[in-house]
Amino acid sequence: MELLPAIDVRGGRFVRLHQGNYDAETVYGDDPVSVARRFADAGAPWIHMVDLDAARTGEAVNRALVAAVAGAIGVRVQTGGGVRDEAAIAGLLRAGVSRVVLGTAAMEDPAMVARAAARHPGAVAVGLDARDGEVAVRGWISGSGVSVLDAARRFDGVGVAALIVTDIDRDGTLAGPDLDGLAAVLAATSVDVVASGGVGSLDDLRALASLDVGGRRLAGTIVGKALYEGAFTVEEALAALL
Repeated sequence: MELLPAIDVRGGRFVRLHQGNYDAETVYGDDPVSVARRFADAGAPWIHMVDLDAARTGEAVNRALVAAVAGAIGVRVQTGGGVRDEAAIAGLLRAGVSRVVLGTAAMEDPAMVARAAARHPGAVAVGLDARDGEVAVRGWISGSGVSVLDAARRFDGVGVAALIVTDIDRDGTLAGPDLDGLAAVLAATSVDVVASGGVGSLDDLRALASLDVGGRRLAGTIVGKALYEGAFTVEEALAALL
């Protein structure tokens, strides 16, 4: 199971939100490249980056920063936030990003996701950001009217590399992941599932790593605040996920 340290960027700084609330922001610094390099040097196989500004507006406010990180470190970068069309996907991949996550666009134009996944095998993922079982869109502001499980089934078999499942109410809280919800998604799809939201301890990581539904396990977990707050190190997280 892989570890994906998170770097959420807003206004050029890397931050964490509490339960997706843009008014409940903690700023951790203004040099995403250096923190990404630190995570990579500690052994993280991926960096997960989100352009929070673009997630709301669709405008690529921080895309140059994402490209800078992708070009500066020797590990894979997964990124999302405001990626709404095939041109944006192609641009990010040309900039060195390994995998692009589509959220709002996936809900509004699933056929585009299938085309992009076919054109870029292994490089397109779908973000399922859940609030009360419903997929949220537009920077987690609006509901999509689609349940997380229905969305997971919708993208089964269309070629996407992974489903990134975030529990919004747990995100940034350190309160622990939604193991039952993640188990339901694992049961609903054959696509790799990456968990996000709520990790606050090494025990949380061990619980995620041991989650098994009919022989299916999580492919990875995204961790942000717990690393920034010193709950554990990247090295300790990697050992817990073995």
